[in-house]
Amino acid sequence: MHVMVLGAGLSGVTTAWYLQQAGFRVSVVDRQPEAARETSFANGGQISISHPEPWANPGAPGLILRWLGRDDAPLKFRPTRDPAQWLWGARFLIECLPARAHRNTRAIAALATWSGRQLRALRARLDLDYDQLESGILHLFYSAAEFADAPARARALAAFGIEAQVCSRDACLAIEPALAAQSAALAGGLYAPQDESGDACRFSRALAEHVAEQGAQMHWSSAIERLTVGDDGGVTGVEVRTPAGELRTLQADACVLCLGSYGPRLAAALGERLPIYPVKGYSITAPVLDPARAPSVSLTDESRRIVCSRLGDRLRIAGTAELNGFDTVVRPERIAGILEWAQSRFPGAIDSGRAEHWAGLRPATPGNVPLIGRSRTRGLWLNTGHGTLGWTLACGSAAALAELMCGRRPAVDFPFLDGG
Repeated sequence: MHVMVLGAGLSGVTTAWYLQQAGFRVSVVDRQPEAARETSFANGGQISISHPEPWANPGAPGLILRWLGRDDAPLKFRPTRDPAQWLWGARFLIECLPARAHRNTRAIAALATWSGRQLRALRARLDLDYDQLESGILHLFYSAAEFADAPARARALAAFGIEAQVCSRDACLAIEPALAAQSAALAGGLYAPQDESGDACRFSRALAEHVAEQGAQMHWSSAIERLTVGDDGGVTGVEVRTPAGELRTLQADACVLCLGSYGPRLAAALGERLPIYPVKGYSITAPVLDPARAPSVSLTDESRRIVCSRLGDRLRIAGTAELNGFDTVVRPERIAGILEWAQSRFPGAIDSGRAEHWAGLRPATPGNVPLIGRSRTRGLWLNTGHGTLGWTLACGSAAALAELMCGRRPAVDFPFLDGG
């Protein structure tokens, strides 16, 4: 069976790999000249199994109201005339209800835990190198009120089988000495030793090479115009525009949609309504000037919703979420907040003048639970909508999809799609 994977970011490349291992013949199509040029290019670098709680939770509406009008707000809503934005926002508020938020957290935690095992097995098999660190993630709290909730969070994570240790200020400094410059402001932390970090772009490109070496046809610089369908309404492939500007039809027995925020537009022509909206995120990647002052353990600032990962001799700092349609403009005021965080938390650690600034679109469902499985259209499968957890969930999602396409139920408690 020939399967065409649409998109070559983290989701697409991992999907291609696991489908190959399951015995499928695979092709990959992407409008870029290489893998991971868009959403997977410069994310925060965290494999954060210890953060399964979605943005949509009971405390979110109050926080959003408090952040209104702030340029440095962790979540910023820029209203447009697009009805899809308002519909997604309404669904987001529904997913903030306690029972729904708990259900979503449980599903994400199960998939994240399973995904971590898949990533470790894949890395060992292929000896992949992507500036990975198995040093855990340290969640930082800068107010006594926020830190007071840390024990309850640790207990909740333990119920999902995820280890997390409540840490005093001194314990945080022992785990990451580079925090010494900000120790007076630090209330405490929550350390997840089984979490990891690494460069998602390097990982994707290395895995794409293995996919190509195993016989996959890689259709680079091929913009997908539409899905093609047969007389019975089933998907038979895609029509693409080649680098020369010509239209070409690529045929397959099935297609997997891994196009991030752009997937719903393609699927809508077949009557599929995917509840995905782009949530814009920003990052900077800067050379490390003083290794002793730059953290090596991946960090999450729970107060500012900013994450930080050491990638070899670089430091990646990412944060903010912005609802503003398909806008990918790098706004200076948003980058300024990330730079200010880096300079105040780790003075002298990085060369901010040489920092690379980036913005990308995360494909988010209202509850942050990805869409994995069979769509309602015959021959069209989905592996998309991972939101802020694309790196964390990539390998598990792809491995699960391969199991589903083989007619087997994956060994993880998750609401996979069955075409209904």
